[in-house]
Amino acid sequence: MTHYAKNAVEAVACIESEHNVWVHSMAATPWKLLEGLAEHSLSKENITLLQLHLEHGDVLKEAIEHAHIKPKAYFASSYNRGLIQSGKADYIPISLSEIPRLFRQREQPLDVALIQVSPPDQHGICSLGVSVEATRAACEVADKVIAHINPMMPRTHGDAFIHLNQIDTVYEETLPITEHLTANHTEANLKIGGLIATLIDDGDCLQMGIGDIPDATLACLGNHKNLGVHTEMFSDGVIPLVKSGVINNTQKKLHPGKLVTGFVMGSQGLYDFVDDNAEVVFLDIEYINGIQTIGRNANVVSINSAIQIDLSGQVCSDSLGTHIYSGVGGQLDFVLGATLSDHGRSIIAFPSTAAKGTLSRISAVLQQGAGVVTPRGNVHYVVTEYGIACLRGKSLRERAKALINIAHPHFREQLAREAAEYWSLTI
Repeated sequence: MTHYAKNAVEAVACIESEHNVWVHSMAATPWKLLEGLAEHSLSKENITLLQLHLEHGDVLKEAIEHAHIKPKAYFASSYNRGLIQSGKADYIPISLSEIPRLFRQREQPLDVALIQVSPPDQHGICSLGVSVEATRAACEVADKVIAHINPMMPRTHGDAFIHLNQIDTVYEETLPITEHLTANHTEANLKIGGLIATLIDDGDCLQMGIGDIPDATLACLGNHKNLGVHTEMFSDGVIPLVKSGVINNTQKKLHPGKLVTGFVMGSQGLYDFVDDNAEVVFLDIEYINGIQTIGRNANVVSINSAIQIDLSGQVCSDSLGTHIYSGVGGQLDFVLGATLSDHGRSIIAFPSTAAKGTLSRISAVLQQGAGVVTPRGNVHYVVTEYGIACLRGKSLRERAKALINIAHPHFREQLAREAAEYWSLTI
């Protein structure tokens, strides 16, 4: 029997010391329940909070400071980067596709799942809305499921459905879904997007993440035809291409006619677009990001970013040296899946410099402690605003030369010298 709580503190009252709690993530973060937990936890100890990217994580500040709550993140965000570095939070490096399996195989026990859902329909079925990711699996295995029912949460299709009788406690309140608005495209990102667009053919099936480069790439695809989408997430840049017919998913072998995703994050316009849209299906991330699943579509093009790449092609995407910045995410899932796809291609794209132009993202060697998310043996294309480097099947010397050629001109001589120093390569 589902219990209806009067407030968020009452809703989370079943959470005890030492409990493992999963939190619905990204734009679906049930932050009102987190507010309730922050207050409730002050009389508890060592509540482990498992999550991907969290919104409004600042509400947990006091509870974390005094060790009532201990965050354990599969993906870092602004609220916990400093906490991870100071030892007050933990980071778990793992591919996104593996997280649901941790839950389903009980390798990571879950006492409680905190989620945010749409109101139940006439059949008692709610929806996980804008974010299914690993939350579908968490709801299946958690001893208790606590939900914020929010009338503003879009009702989405696919694996998003959860019946009211599967939820132990609900708290109801109408609140806007967190938005992430698209920034204006920089000149560098538009150049990168234009170069990536030259690697995309009509009929390709795309995976892209969130951020300036994916949005800039999508903005350059207006003259393409019959594109498909099978991705872990998408944002607003997809909408104009769907409305113009550029993205129609007709050439996909798997889920033809459907835009497949694990979560979305963007503007209210994006949330309106996915609301009750049967052409968009939100599926379990273990399935979406499974390399065998990805490889079943032909012509898969994965587009991902990086923090740093060395001259051998090792890609660092989750840390600044030993400072954890984001997470492993689904990058390697889609790099490998694209490799299995007939005529598939993977692209790692980023601006050539960081720190206002003072650092080259292409370096002779990775910074000490940097995490290799994509091994050099799996890298295909690398793109900066200065060009495209194809590393697939290339020797160390050929790779170094190709990468130096797309580095910022200010750093090319230095990189050539360091290629000789560190790799014994004459460029």
